[in-house]
Amino acid sequence: MRILVTGGCGYVGSRLIPSLMQHGHDVLVVDHQWFGNFLPVSKKVEVYEKSVLDLTPSDIDGVNAVIHLANIANDPSVELNQTLSWETNVLGTLHLLELSKKSQVQDFIYSSSGSVYGVKSEDRVTEELELIPISLYNKTKMIAERVVKSYEGNFRCISIRPATVCGYSPRMRLDVLINMFAWQAFSQSRIQVLGGDQIRPNVHIDDLCDAIIHFLIHEELPSGAYNVGFENISVKSAATLVSQIIPANIEYMPSVDPRSYRQDSTKLLSTGFKPTRDISIAIQDLKSKFESGQIIYDERWFTVPRMKALGFGV
Repeated sequence: MRILVTGGCGYVGSRLIPSLMQHGHDVLVVDHQWFGNFLPVSKKVEVYEKSVLDLTPSDIDGVNAVIHLANIANDPSVELNQTLSWETNVLGTLHLLELSKKSQVQDFIYSSSGSVYGVKSEDRVTEELELIPISLYNKTKMIAERVVKSYEGNFRCISIRPATVCGYSPRMRLDVLINMFAWQAFSQSRIQVLGGDQIRPNVHIDDLCDAIIHFLIHEELPSGAYNVGFENISVKSAATLVSQIIPANIEYMPSVDPRSYRQDSTKLLSTGFKPTRDISIAIQDLKSKFESGQIIYDERWFTVPRMKALGFGV
């Protein structure tokens, strides 16, 4: 199968592409490469440095499936340049869908976000609950999801809603919850917690990649939204877990971030998917790579500073 992966040089893509290759797929990667390119060199991978908005019909010829990861990620990054964020996250998705329709793509897998739920008090936050995004980033993801859904009559449209991702990638991110706490613990011997009672769902990066491939393998699974998150814990508990593996003091500070929700992935699990990793495995792996020098400080591992350095400030 020939697969187009947008944002394939990113945090998730840098783990997903090698897995797709192992499954025998040929992969076309489109990415701005603002954060570099850490993909393996292979005849099975073609990498193009360009925006999704600049894709042409010829770029997508012969593609069987699209995995759309490209986006301006997380709340503070989106706020740096709101116009760019709307264009990339929503118009870029629409443009890609139109190209996919013309090229008769069979599958379109869109990476949305579990944060589209906003603040939820329910113990089981399922795909049927109303989406009430509370940030600009959440809103762009929700609207893009709706655009994807409108194309269900043309090809299978899967919108996955990942929890907060954790774990190692060649293109690291040290500004997502578990990874951030692990880096603080290792580099400063302290973890700074804002609030602490907020509940966050989490998913190991390899489980997320496996879930994406699960949809490619199981062509019988219907279009729709699917949660991909398996550990719902408080921010305080996340810090405590990290400190047990990478010894560190925990400092608590007030927070203005009200986001708090649990994620229920029963719908995905009912399709036969089984996660095989957890937060503890991610922390232990990160600790090992910190100690071995495989992960060192790099501005590119922090989205906002990197984008500011590239001139994307307001």
